[in-house]
Amino acid sequence: MSTELPDDDAIILFDGVCNLCSGFVQFVLPRDTEDKYRFASLQSDVGQALLAEHDLPTDELESVVLIEDGESYVKSAAIIHIATGLGGRYRLLSPFRHVPRPIRDRIYDFIAEHRYRWFGKKDRCMMPSGDAQSRFLE
Repeated sequence: MSTELPDDDAIILFDGVCNLCSGFVQFVLPRDTEDKYRFASLQSDVGQALLAEHDLPTDELESVVLIEDGESYVKSAAIIHIATGLGGRYRLLSPFRHVPRPIRDRIYDFIAEHRYRWFGKKDRCMMPSGDAQSRFLE
């Protein structure tokens, strides 16, 4: 795992104890063939520092966060940007950016509210292995 904060990489912050969120990271990793994305849990020191740096709440762990090009994206905007960044067929989510954010985020919030009950929760954050380990920030 890396402790340096990259200036030019996109960073995905995720709830490290949420099975759905960890599954999302496991989905992104093999599809990010250009190694564009780095990862950190929201609960980590790096995650907390990045949230604070971007004026995002550090005590509400209800959203995937994308930090890219000095901007931060949360909830549905983060998912759409990440999918678009993966390219290929995942770019098909791109038109959803035209759906008003309150509608997109209402759906996102509903899923986030029920994610532990539907998908479960881990006792601790996911620990990456192999080549993926270098893409996670401590």
